[in-house]
Amino acid sequence: MINSTQNKQTIGITGASGALGKELTKLFRQKGYKVIGFTHSKNNCKKNLESPNEWVKWECGKEFSLKKHLEKIDILILNHGIYDLSRENSNYEKSIEINALSKFKFLNLFEDIALTNDSIIKKEIWINTSEAELFPALNPSYEISKSLIGQLVSFKKNLLDQNIKNKLIIKKIILGPFKSELNPIGIMSPKFVSKKIYALANSKNYLIIISPNPLTYLIFPLKEFFNFLYCKIIYKYKS
Repeated sequence: MINSTQNKQTIGITGASGALGKELTKLFRQKGYKVIGFTHSKNNCKKNLESPNEWVKWECGKEFSLKKHLEKIDILILNHGIYDLSRENSNYEKSIEINALSKFKFLNLFEDIALTNDSIIKKEIWINTSEAELFPALNPSYEISKSLIGQLVSFKKNLLDQNIKNKLIIKKIILGPFKSELNPIGIMSPKFVSKKIYALANSKNYLIIISPNPLTYLIFPLKEFFNFLYCKIIYKYKS
């Protein structure tokens, strides 16, 4: 949970140079938190009162090299992603690698770090999966990659043992269309979305849903519930 005391936490944000990443950074900086921004960009690493306190450049496939930076972080927000409309096979591989597998590697690495955490304050990881996990996004490769990371996060959450549950909180962020370079016709503004994420983050809910589509608030909790039941049945059968 977001710490409202003077002992402010360190927030890590991937995709920090994107529209939502910038607004989340600005909001957390205004609230007095230290922000570490992770980016692929070579040109947007400016430093001012609205940018991260520290920039870290990284590449997909080399997530493990970020361990020393992740160890400093209390709340990690996985927000990076691509939306590529090309029809080439390489596009599917790239989308799956960046939107899904990279985030899952971050999740596993942060889980390992949390296990060695001696603090009484749990570490948290929030993963932005998107409505495209279930709903059409007019981009098959994007939909496939978001469906994959959505399933991976759900299974990871449901199969955690009690030891790691005592040290790590996982939250899934489900966002409807918001305006960005990837989606210039998005309905919601990234500023509005960032404020809603911050406002909802202290709830005990696993899902953080922000969408203009009322079906999202019905279908995603149902999907997660059935996923939970499925994992419980499998676990019980195997034990």
